[in-house]
Amino acid sequence: MNIVQTTLTRIKPVNPELLAQAQARLDNKTKPLGSLGRLEEFARRVAAISGTMTPDVSKKVVFTFAGDHGIVEEGVSLFPKEVTPQMVFNFLAGGAGVNVLARHVGAEVRVVDVGVDFDFENAAGMIHRKVARGSRNFAKGPAMTRDETLAAMQVGIELAEQCKTEGIGLVGTGEMGIGNTSPSSAIIAAISGIAVRDLTHRGTGINDAALEHKIRVIEQGLALNRPDPADPLDVLAKVGGLEIAAIAGLVLGCAANSIPVVVDGFISTAGALIASELHPYVRDYIFAAHQSVEIGHRFMLERIGTRPILDLDLRLGEGTGAALAMGLIEAGVKVLNEMATFEQAGVSR
Repeated sequence: MNIVQTTLTRIKPVNPELLAQAQARLDNKTKPLGSLGRLEEFARRVAAISGTMTPDVSKKVVFTFAGDHGIVEEGVSLFPKEVTPQMVFNFLAGGAGVNVLARHVGAEVRVVDVGVDFDFENAAGMIHRKVARGSRNFAKGPAMTRDETLAAMQVGIELAEQCKTEGIGLVGTGEMGIGNTSPSSAIIAAISGIAVRDLTHRGTGINDAALEHKIRVIEQGLALNRPDPADPLDVLAKVGGLEIAAIAGLVLGCAANSIPVVVDGFISTAGALIASELHPYVRDYIFAAHQSVEIGHRFMLERIGTRPILDLDLRLGEGTGAALAMGLIEAGVKVLNEMATFEQAGVSR
């Protein structure tokens, strides 16, 4: 039994009694019933996931997984793959969007090289977990082997295990990989059966002609590889990517360790989709950070059965949306932990 199978056996449903207990506590706060809306939802879910009525989410980490994609050879992105390592150095220096927004909410960014076609050597702050130097071109064959897929998922699972040991209360997903909207579109198309054209958008900002080309390339890859929608690992291996696999592993690991996980945008949700297809209880542990501009994202969220927290026309990735959503989730938890009850405040019901 591999680590993915072992992790799946550890995932349990969130206890509905804990959800009810948390809501009862919220209903006794000095406010009309339900008047803090989704903040109350966030609070009761974090409490139930964590298994405590006084959850602590002060320690927050966003994992930004980096990997390259062979499909870039087909001209599906506005930028060359050399931008992937350049942006990784930007993350490490603290200058990227995710760094700014994580600092804003008091979260730490941890950068993980799981599949960049570049040698970072001893780059300060990097988590070195390279499985391969990028995925292969899925327009010409499978993106990854099954072993590579499982190895990348293991990276995410082990990082979640480490979070449990460190007492991290809230985990966010992020990614960097030029060309990664193409495998993400391919994943939701393979699993849902929805036409590629209805799931594929402009990624880094390609024009109409390039978008048509991108759609044809993804369709070609799906026709060639014929991923089995009943086998999420087959889909992931044939048309996915290393950072997407690592995110899938991180989500599984968080679910197995009772850690709420905040999933960023389109690419991160592709990983979360794989995880939720592997085990039905995974979705109970997921907070969807936002609704991306990428049109396939809505179909992913619907398939998982989760409602996004924000709708800000974001399409950067990196974990930017996850960082922003963490602030709102923590606000809900603080209401649960810090707001006075009617009795404490001497306020009549």
